[in-house]
Amino acid sequence: MRIGPFILISVVLLSVFQGASAKFPDDFAKPLEVIAFGSCNRDELPQPLWPIIAEENPDLWIWAGDNIYADWHERPDGQKVQFTINREWVTQRYAAQFNKPGYAAFREETPIIGTWDDHDYGRNSAGAEYKLKEVTRDLALSFMEVPIGDPRWQREGLYGAYDFGTNGKMTKVILLDNRYFASGKKTDEPELLGKNQLAWLETTLRESEADLHILVSGMQIISEEHRWDKWADYPKTRAWLLREIADTQTPTVLLSGDRHIHEISILQDWPGKFPLSDITSSALTHSWDRFPGETNRHRVGEVYTGLGYGVIKIDWSGPKPQVLLAIKDTNGNTQISHQIE
Repeated sequence: MRIGPFILISVVLLSVFQGASAKFPDDFAKPLEVIAFGSCNRDELPQPLWPIIAEENPDLWIWAGDNIYADWHERPDGQKVQFTINREWVTQRYAAQFNKPGYAAFREETPIIGTWDDHDYGRNSAGAEYKLKEVTRDLALSFMEVPIGDPRWQREGLYGAYDFGTNGKMTKVILLDNRYFASGKKTDEPELLGKNQLAWLETTLRESEADLHILVSGMQIISEEHRWDKWADYPKTRAWLLREIADTQTPTVLLSGDRHIHEISILQDWPGKFPLSDITSSALTHSWDRFPGETNRHRVGEVYTGLGYGVIKIDWSGPKPQVLLAIKDTNGNTQISHQIE
């Protein structure tokens, strides 16, 4: 039986997160000028980045997936232990992250939204077949303090959208769920988003009045040549999404995580009238130190493999938004950047 959101959030927040608070956005009329985001975060590891990110004074923090690791944990001796997932274990992981020094101070000052990827969903590369997805979904919403009245509590999956700003300075942040409905990649026509999310996304894009779209996915959308999870494994859904983005003619930036590397990919040859950017930031706590390199014909600049986070700065002073994408390290120094005109 599915636990209702009111019961679950009461149990989780009152018994586990008692005395703490997270800051869900409460001023949607304020235009976004600085967005920070990140992914791939393990609660048992040191987390040096939160005070550095706080110095950016972001208007919004976006979790881009693998916000905790529910499926395995590293002991103090360095041994990695896999666990049988249950509600109690995932709740413990979220509670540990919620109260982690650094993040605890950060979340009290910074509005937070986000989506997930496979490890916080519950199992590496899992999709629609995962049996505890309703439980982990409710815990993810609870962790981010999503209000009970939010539509995300009323439907399957973790997808949702929020408008920030008004009067020609509106940003719509679209959070996609690339796990809850995903079929196996080896099926004849692999499906990623599911019918309901697909219909919702189509309506959300076509009816949007925003001046800028920020679309968040746990997996990379543009990069297509590596062997890891990516939208290119679902070619029909990827092609559909690119057509929909192009048809809106609204400037759009894609945010992604998952890869344990940081890079920026630009799609130049596509139906849209503007270059489409995908900024990937991963990881916050454990990066791919021995990254061997890989081909990505859409990449601009270099790959950064250290710990880091992403920053999107939006300048609203002109007739259309000017967007600066950046990847920053543990000292707050820029490692990769790209200006979108």
